[in-house]
Amino acid sequence: MKDIGIIPNWHKKNTTLVVNNIKYFFEQRNIPIQIASSTDADFYSTESLADQLNSWCGKLKIIIVVGGDGTILRVGRDLASWDVPILGINLGQKGFLAEIEVEKMERFLQYIATDQYSTQERIMLEARLQRKDEELGYYLAFNDIVIARGPFSRNIKVDALVNDDFMESYSGDGIIVATPTGSTAYSLAAGGPIINPTMDLFVITPICPHSLYNRSVIINGTDTMELKVDSRQVKVVLTVDGQVRFALEDNDKITICRAKEKVKMVCFHDYSFYRLLHQKLKA
Repeated sequence: MKDIGIIPNWHKKNTTLVVNNIKYFFEQRNIPIQIASSTDADFYSTESLADQLNSWCGKLKIIIVVGGDGTILRVGRDLASWDVPILGINLGQKGFLAEIEVEKMERFLQYIATDQYSTQERIMLEARLQRKDEELGYYLAFNDIVIARGPFSRNIKVDALVNDDFMESYSGDGIIVATPTGSTAYSLAAGGPIINPTMDLFVITPICPHSLYNRSVIINGTDTMELKVDSRQVKVVLTVDGQVRFALEDNDKITICRAKEKVKMVCFHDYSFYRLLHQKLKA
């Protein structure tokens, strides 16, 4: 029998209490578990969680993440190659990724213990940053890839091409390229649509565009997008899932497409995306 892995964000309030309750639940049922300590899984480290927890690889049935959406984003990005489904228990605020609230936890742990769950795959994005003839970085995104201005209130311009065809020149605070999972994050705050997270597409949403229209564009998951930065004297930043940042320069090129890796998420028969969405937006 494979173990159940528990990756807590120990910096969250009440983490110890929640983890102890999960541990007690599974120990009472003789289900083997692995719990990552704060040194085993350091979320402030630049080292991938896959490297930090390499001894777990191939030994897990499910990963339970105790934290908020940011914690799940990091686990999803770093451990996508393990092909292990993730269940999030929310210790944050309005968590769209963490399906389970603490007060309802035991019912869903019982579903895990009795194999009454299914999984769904979520697409990810990959981005390659090129400056002149040099590739400076490769990034995976579970939620979104954002190109935005720095601290000064000056417009930037980003030219967008899809499959080598010019689509739009965005002038304003920047642009968000989001997965369906990320459609309920920054893209939603910028006026983008809510998309079922199992769909194979991504959405492009301008941030405070300097124009008379503000519309998102949805493109096929098989498409390739190219963004060219026209920063001039303005500081511009590339951000991945709100967690990884890189300073851009004029004429930098970012190529974005669907990643080969996918994130598996645990889901339950009585907890659909639409029901969860209604509860979160109503809260």
